[in-house]
Amino acid sequence: MSTNIPGFLSKCVLLVLLCLVSGSSQSFHEYCIVGAGPGGLQLGYFLKTSNRDYVIFERNNVSGSFFTKYPRHDMVISLNKRNTGRSNKEYNLRHDWNSLISHDESLQVRHYSKVMFPHREVLVKYLCDYQRKLGINVQYNVDVHNIRKHSDTGLFSMEDQRGNAYSCKNLIMATGMQKANVPKFPGYELAVGYEDVSVDPEDFEGKSVLILGRGNSAFEVAERIYGVTNNIFMLGRSRIRLSWSTHYVGDLRAVNNGLLDTYQLKALDAIIEAPAEEVNLLKQPDGKIRLELRDKHTGFQSDNFIHKGVFDAVVRCTGWTFDKSPFHNSTIPEMGRGRKKKYPNTDNTYESTNIPGLFFAGTNAHSVDFRKSAGGFIHGFRYTARTLYHYLEHRNHGVEWPSIKAPITELLDRILKRINEASGIYQMFQVLGDVILLKNGGKEFEYLEEYPIKSLHKLTEVTGKTADRLLVVVLEYGANFSGPAADVFRTDRALGDPAAAHLSNLLHPALYLYEKLPSEEDMATIPKHLTLPRPASLFYLIDDAFITWDAPYSHIFELRRFLEKCMDTDMRKYFASSCFTLAMTHQTVPLMCQEKYMQGQGLVGTEALLNRVRGMLL
Repeated sequence: MSTNIPGFLSKCVLLVLLCLVSGSSQSFHEYCIVGAGPGGLQLGYFLKTSNRDYVIFERNNVSGSFFTKYPRHDMVISLNKRNTGRSNKEYNLRHDWNSLISHDESLQVRHYSKVMFPHREVLVKYLCDYQRKLGINVQYNVDVHNIRKHSDTGLFSMEDQRGNAYSCKNLIMATGMQKANVPKFPGYELAVGYEDVSVDPEDFEGKSVLILGRGNSAFEVAERIYGVTNNIFMLGRSRIRLSWSTHYVGDLRAVNNGLLDTYQLKALDAIIEAPAEEVNLLKQPDGKIRLELRDKHTGFQSDNFIHKGVFDAVVRCTGWTFDKSPFHNSTIPEMGRGRKKKYPNTDNTYESTNIPGLFFAGTNAHSVDFRKSAGGFIHGFRYTARTLYHYLEHRNHGVEWPSIKAPITELLDRILKRINEASGIYQMFQVLGDVILLKNGGKEFEYLEEYPIKSLHKLTEVTGKTADRLLVVVLEYGANFSGPAADVFRTDRALGDPAAAHLSNLLHPALYLYEKLPSEEDMATIPKHLTLPRPASLFYLIDDAFITWDAPYSHIFELRRFLEKCMDTDMRKYFASSCFTLAMTHQTVPLMCQEKYMQGQGLVGTEALLNRVRGMLL
């Protein structure tokens, strides 16, 4: 058996140094992943395919333990669309929002449930099968804490509840968002949290209920009880954000929004906006709870509330936040700011901004695309986990980003295949994109898939590739088509004229051509209406109702003309006989007919054909 001696010795030296510092033996791994939910399992699968030294620590005795309790009312809101009319696995993943990526065809949630929104226990069984069938290395019932990074060795150390010690070079937190966000205001302790609320509607029979929160969990609770309550009063800081208007799957989904009907149709339910600092809950002698809302500036208390603001029960559904308690005080990751404050702050390759070597996977990595793409959910973070894996492979092992090299005449077909089938750039729109490196004066290309496009200026550092001219393929929505106030059902939402493709509203491909890599300054000053810095040339394909771009004129012809303009060459396909005719009648022939290309395809080039003709004539 062969051994990588330098790498082995380096690992031993680091381990010995850490032991000397801590005074105890350590169980060392190159990669430690904390959390065996879908994010941790997905990254573990990729590391296993490369035979890396990794371990996953799971504090519970089952994979995906979050789904043993949540959602509280059992139904997940991730699509299990089993039928698409196609057999292409990559395309079908566009509409399968629950399955992880693997080589095992049996490990698809479509084989576990036939309903569109499966029961949460289906995911538990699926994730356990995923771990078991693929042999992913998980150590269950291991609750790690006291995580710290040692500046002298560069290693992370941690202990479990039994006092066992572990160390690793790279630490990936995939714990999910499991710590309840509890806003503090007078009387907050009178509310029962979503994590503890009864799931039996009879417990709310004939009651008036106040729900604090405005997201899917709040509406999930309301959806299950509004048929038995006297009334429901929902209070949240911000206005309702409907996912069909924002195009963000984490906003309110249609399967949970029945309360909007009863509110708008005045059926005794109500919705109001107010920040937590204006809320005051008071316990009354009869056991009921009074809500007071006082303007923080004037102190004025209005009496114009349903039932004068008195409720039988208050339910807090104010979301989740990242749990920092496993970390030692010296190694607490920096958190995001503003609307991202509940997520760890990371760069675009999912590394902590203040703790080098600390990475995040799964929902924990959602700060990069929060309220934009699907990175907080299985159908998004299965791809960001793969992006992180490719980056770690290059950074730690010198493995270049996977790519395909081919003659430029194959570029049109490659782009069409990707925009019509690829699931990664489809789910992670405007976050992951395909990068095409133009080589040999535009006669060849190298194609990189699912690159984190906001790190375009760091292409060489992230992938090991160098670039001069390049194309970036991104899927994006129209600049003014998403938002809580957007009218996404307006009559001009869909366009039909290819000449108006730049005005497309629905999800559509955009191609950015750069004569050189954008700089860090360029990436920091992206125009508001663009996904990337201003390019040398920008091309849009007209949107399509079924998200397929295969119309001969509106899509294929328009895309080919753009590529021909970029490459300054004819990119049409020719039969050998057509090449011969062109060679006999023109001084130059298209690229596809040139000798080098024809031989590379195993065909007889025009020069060889001409020599044969000359021989016959002589």
